[in-house]
Amino acid sequence: MNRTMLAESIEMSTIVVLVKQVPDTNAKIAVQGGRVDLSSVKMEMSPYDGFAIETALRHKEATGGTVTALTVGAAGTEKILKDAKAMGVDNIVRVWDDSWNELDSNALQSVLKQSIESLGATAVYCGKSAADTGAGSTGPGLAERLGWANASNIIGAEFGDSVTVSMPVEAGVAKITVPLPAVLSCDKGDFKPRKANVKGIMMAKKAQVELMTATAPASTVIVAQHSMPAAKPAGKTFEGGSSASQVVQLLRDEANVL
Repeated sequence: MNRTMLAESIEMSTIVVLVKQVPDTNAKIAVQGGRVDLSSVKMEMSPYDGFAIETALRHKEATGGTVTALTVGAAGTEKILKDAKAMGVDNIVRVWDDSWNELDSNALQSVLKQSIESLGATAVYCGKSAADTGAGSTGPGLAERLGWANASNIIGAEFGDSVTVSMPVEAGVAKITVPLPAVLSCDKGDFKPRKANVKGIMMAKKAQVELMTATAPASTVIVAQHSMPAAKPAGKTFEGGSSASQVVQLLRDEANVL
């Protein structure tokens, strides 16, 4: 199904939530041949995306419309879309072209921009960062490309013609009204992701994943090599007051805390 047909089929959808497949955050990671070996690692939805789904669903419940979960990835990423469907989203969409390999942030955000415009969204939710890269650039970068308002790291929201979000600031928590259309990235906060029930899980198994494609510019950032961080040195133990001067010296010269 092409972008135009898909947009027509879910033309009432105004809320899109972005999800990403990442390695299990509890998995033991190994590097083979200069690349992270994911062959035996379980893949899952990035944890902060669950908060984005919950916020998007609450937006729908408050104002109406539909929620579409969107991911960019090969066929193996459809599992996380089914997980989103089980939580309650209305539509699940995968964007991919087999000619793509690794998309840098510029290429990814370009693909997302095209897809969101095709879907006619007026609100986009995403996790504050992905568990595999931790970059946190998707929300602000996508908003810039779309020319939309943006708020990042939100921990709560109230919905209407605009979205009033709660977000941490140096002095505590601020409430900011964000006009729509907007891209909002979600942190762990007031909204706990709902659990999928049996009915939702069964519906998700039968759900159809819509496939879209887009034009991706050439990636300019290429990962040359992966490597594990250096092993931490063994700890040192000191006893008695006579060691105080040595401890102070080590804190100053090695730990750089004094």
